[in-house]
Amino acid sequence: MDKNNSNTEIIYLSDPSECFMHPFYKKQIVFTGALSTMIRAEAAKKVRACGGIVQGAVTKETDFVILGKNHRGISTKQLKAEQLIRLGLDIQMIVEDDFIWLISM
Repeated sequence: MDKNNSNTEIIYLSDPSECFMHPFYKKQIVFTGALSTMIRAEAAKKVRACGGIVQGAVTKETDFVILGKNHRGISTKQLKAEQLIRLGLDIQMIVEDDFIWLISM
């Protein structure tokens, strides 16, 4: 990881061709609830390293909602994702343990 002259973070992949096969590649990802294994900024970096795009809110363009282990009930992001799923959108909700497994691929 380096910073170029404009202070933009650059993430280097060990094998860029692997990025194209990752389930998060070119997918919109939203986090809800606190992650127990890492801070959200670190998780976002890992998603970007897999070619994913991190969103701050659930929208019709969202592909995955990552549910952190440390949460109090159902979040508004989760409720919004469930509402969009009922309307027929293809949004996958993934628990933290499965997220950890996916980013280790």
